Amino acid sequence: MPDGGNPAKEKVWVAEEAPTINGSWTLYMDRASSREGSWAGLILTSPEGEEVTYTLRFDFHTSNNEVEYEALLAGLQLAKQMSVKAVTALTDSRLAANQVNGSFEVRDQRMGRYVKMVKQLIESFSQFTIKQIPRSENKRADALSKLASTCFDHLSKKVLVEVLRERSIYEQQVNVLTPAGPTWMTPFREYLQRGVLPDDHDEARKIRIKAPSYTMVNGDLYKKGFASPWLKCLDQTKGRETLQEAHSGQVGAHEGARALTGKVVRMGVYWPTIHQDAVEVTKKCGECQS
Repeated sequence: MPDGGNPAKEKVWVAEEAPTINGSWTLYMDRASSREGSWAGLILTSPEGEEVTYTLRFDFHTSNNEVEYEALLAGLQLAKQMSVKAVTALTDSRLAANQVNGSFEVRDQRMGRYVKMVKQLIESFSQFTIKQIPRSENKRADALSKLASTCFDHLSKKVLVEVLRERSIYEQQVNVLTPAGPTWMTPFREYLQRGVLPDDHDEARKIRIKAPSYTMVNGDLYKKGFASPWLKCLDQTKGRETLQEAHSGQVGAHEGARALTGKVVRMGVYWPTIHQDAVEVTKKCGECQS
């Protein structure tokens, strides 16, 4: 069923025994297309008016409805990482709003998998509402997605940009990785989850002192940022891959080590050797040295 027509029915999910939350974060999202492919823009706004802007670029052929769902999933995952408790999602897609609400029957298998993933994420929040709004009321997210589709190289330096190489409903099935062994995160995980400290007295003292800056969320370790939300912790191998992609990949601009470090931190990730690794990445880049 195409978008447009009568507005979608509004439905509110509230966790059992959870209080109603008035300070809901608002998620706006929209899509755009160009000769280079499809894009989505989303804006997550706090009750105080603070905003996080995010852009998705799709390296695979996708329909408008799939783009809407990818944007919704990305926005909900971002809110979850930031420990947001209440979300109001606003979309101009009648189909997506009604399918998530349960007002429309989901007949397509792929759409059904998207709806299932969205509802699984909804369980992370104490309160969730999704509404269809006229396209005229979604101008800011629309402008962000259109800007991304026309000037990707410039935009990637200004806002968070993620390149999706395959659908999220497929990534969930194949991207389940188990760490090969202990990493720098292991002592913090052990202490925060089980209260276990290293045998070495000095190491144990360091973990106790630093632990208040960390937290566990759904099995992942996060660190407090100085001027940003919680940063997801990565092991050094994954961190170096992230640096390489940010420096010389599709969103790369071949910045210096300091700028590259800041760019990756703004992407919402952290590991202790991030700056040293950024120095190594820039030193080994042939294009930067030429």
